[in-house]
Amino acid sequence: MKHLCWLFCLTAHLALAQGPKVLLVTAHPDDETTFPVTVYKITHDLGGVVDLMLLTDGQGGYNGAELGAQYYGYSLYDSIIGRERLPAIRKQELLNAGRIMGIRNYFFADQADDGYTRDPAPYVTGIKWDTALINKKLDQVLAKTPYDFVILMLPNPEQHGHHKTATLVALRAIQRLKGPNKPVVLAGKELDRTQKFAFTELPGYPETRISSGTYAFSFDRAARWGHENKLSYLIVADWVTNEYKSQGDLQNNGIHTGELETFWYFDLNGPGGMAKAKALFEAMRQSGVPGKSGTH
Repeated sequence: MKHLCWLFCLTAHLALAQGPKVLLVTAHPDDETTFPVTVYKITHDLGGVVDLMLLTDGQGGYNGAELGAQYYGYSLYDSIIGRERLPAIRKQELLNAGRIMGIRNYFFADQADDGYTRDPAPYVTGIKWDTALINKKLDQVLAKTPYDFVILMLPNPEQHGHHKTATLVALRAIQRLKGPNKPVVLAGKELDRTQKFAFTELPGYPETRISSGTYAFSFDRAARWGHENKLSYLIVADWVTNEYKSQGDLQNNGIHTGELETFWYFDLNGPGGMAKAKALFEAMRQSGVPGKSGTH
């Protein structure tokens, strides 16, 4: 058994030797601020590539945009003006943030960011979004590139319905994908180092099942290193967050909200993908300038 475990881990390391290929699937510009350091490490230290598929146009982000309005010169906090101007502004903010993280390609579904709700049903079922179009784009993206990993947001009940929908459509696309070498799907969430958080599944959506209830992997972006321990990867997270100048809530309340970038392992991966995921986080731990990552 030990020999088999060693063999699986060695195979996983070799598979990642050329750098992992990763797809992010998110709902809004700035959702990737949940795991920016993981993306940065993959692209800068592991020689990997990261692509991003964005589902909405971001027009709903006008609440709290008063200072962003001064920065951009438009009354973005006004719902009419905000919905008109924010899609272009937030897309450029995403591109700016992506340049820092090293994101390679972007795929846009341009669905309406129509407002806040916790219910994903109207979007997943195609009542409010063109789910057929989203599915087609996802299938094309996944068929074109043999991704090693797909990273999503953890669809816990308190999340925005758009976030849950992005995760659900991606999980279903993985289930539709043909062939034996499917990407390993991970769900990310920011947590404080001492924070306890359990998740097993989003009720009504069995494809989100995570039997362990807790995260399997983490990267501590607040771990100190460098001259007199003055540095940490929170710097990178700040660089990324600061590109979203239209989003006052993110700037003021979302910064430094979690020390750990944590990742859950979906049951639909099966046990075979665990060694590959462990190899990824071990490679992150050993690469680049000092940081602290590992299994939970």
